[in-house]
Amino acid sequence: MNRAFTARTNPAPSLAPVTAVMNTPQSVDRATLDAVDVSAWFGTRKVLDRVSLTMNAGEVTALIGPSGCGKSTFLRILNRMHELVPGAALAGEVRLNGNDIYRQGERITETRRRIGMVFQKPNPFPAMSIAENVTAGLKLTGTSVARGDRDALVEECLTKAGLWKEVKDRLRQPGGALSGGQQQRLCIARSLAVRPDVLLMDEPCSALDPTSTRRIEETIGELRSEVTIVIVTHNMQQAARVSQRCAFFLAEDGAPGHVVEQGGTDDMFHRPEDQRTSDYVNGRFG
Repeated sequence: MNRAFTARTNPAPSLAPVTAVMNTPQSVDRATLDAVDVSAWFGTRKVLDRVSLTMNAGEVTALIGPSGCGKSTFLRILNRMHELVPGAALAGEVRLNGNDIYRQGERITETRRRIGMVFQKPNPFPAMSIAENVTAGLKLTGTSVARGDRDALVEECLTKAGLWKEVKDRLRQPGGALSGGQQQRLCIARSLAVRPDVLLMDEPCSALDPTSTRRIEETIGELRSEVTIVIVTHNMQQAARVSQRCAFFLAEDGAPGHVVEQGGTDDMFHRPEDQRTSDYVNGRFG
């Protein structure tokens, strides 16, 4: 059964505080994300067809494929952003630790706390300080942190995002004054502050210089031991560097996007089973 959404007209659910536990490592067996036969529509146009994909804890899963094949739509389905689009519809399930995030009674605010998103263009709140940007998501998700723990949380998240040493002496300065690469790492720190199980990244390095890109990739590598990461990228070298698993999306001759092949990154790049995968990762189309 297809699910049509009316998210823009439904009232927002009330927020119940969720207490953040400081310095508690996440268990890798608690952050598996499974898409099961996911199809998606915008109005009458079908854009994804029966996508099934397991995104394992402790790994980075890269979604690759040409523009317009549904990668970003699929990513947004994984934390219920798809339903913000008027006329959007969905079939299938997205299971976080075995529980469908779209089932009746699941609160959208809790889903987005557990499954964070970093967008292509850095989007810090320009009027907020660096420290305020890090903790901005706490209020939005109803996450409660003791006032005395906030400084420690800011330092912890900025450290994990690889930004602490660069900004520790100017935490009260506006986040919008940082460079593009620093702003993107600030957005990663903001996502981490609410203790997500999964972090989704939609081309997070596409607008960055090589040095900033390298630092973001290092951050991704450091984070994957505690948060499941799914990244959309058009950069095949980046996919090969940062991911342990890949899924190749393709939309051919006006058909909706689907997964041609998925598997370990090394196999996908060096021993693909489908010729179309080989052609794409070797730059022969796309």
